[in-house]
Amino acid sequence: MQAKLSIQGVSYTYDDQTEALRNVSLDVLPNELFILFGPARSGKTTLLRLLNRLSDLSENAIFRGSIAFNGVDIFGRSVDVFDLRRRISMVFAVPTPLPGSIRFNLIYGLQMAGMRDQRVLNERIEQSLQQAALWTEVKDRLDSSAMALSGGQKQRLCLARSLALEPEVILLDNPTSGLDPLSTSMVEETLRQLRERYTIIMVPHSAQQAARVADRAGFMLDGELVEVDKSERLFLHPQDKRTEDYITGRFG
Repeated sequence: MQAKLSIQGVSYTYDDQTEALRNVSLDVLPNELFILFGPARSGKTTLLRLLNRLSDLSENAIFRGSIAFNGVDIFGRSVDVFDLRRRISMVFAVPTPLPGSIRFNLIYGLQMAGMRDQRVLNERIEQSLQQAALWTEVKDRLDSSAMALSGGQKQRLCLARSLALEPEVILLDNPTSGLDPLSTSMVEETLRQLRERYTIIMVPHSAQQAARVADRAGFMLDGELVEVDKSERLFLHPQDKRTEDYITGRFG
């Protein structure tokens, strides 16, 4: 099976000369929920930002290696960055709804992409909210303020906003870090259902969450991808002592 995303020999140094990634190689498969876990400052979020080309915002950073999406170099001159970010969508740790209604949050990106058909817009609104497990909670108040939602609802709205654009890959940077256990459980269940249609790469809240939801997982430490394996093997029988020490709480 061809990789959805193929990351080969990637190293990345920030403007201030901080080395964030060192020779990372990884293939992520279609319809896979892949988890990147590890302690803070291990390079997880940096890698997600590279996949979404948010790294373009750092003018003097140094990137080495290659990243291919469906076999195409994402840093190639012919790549439309705006289209890439629609197809590889990113949801951040802190939910940031747009000012305005729930409906506005969901149609803004679609209208920016040129969609005007109200029937299609309404279909995308319902579909994305259903996929994000939020439809039954907000269907009768779509024109109310998105800022009035709870933290868990805001996070699922941001996920729905991403899904409305029908991406191929969803990047999730610690999406449950500020949520209560019930909201966290709802988001995790949503992810299990979404992986049937999307490729998902997620930075989790903890190693325990990684073990709960991952198809495969990769442990990162100090910018290095230490070990990658299927979830059941990696968390029960890690091959690298550093992975074992982190999973068992000896550090991190």
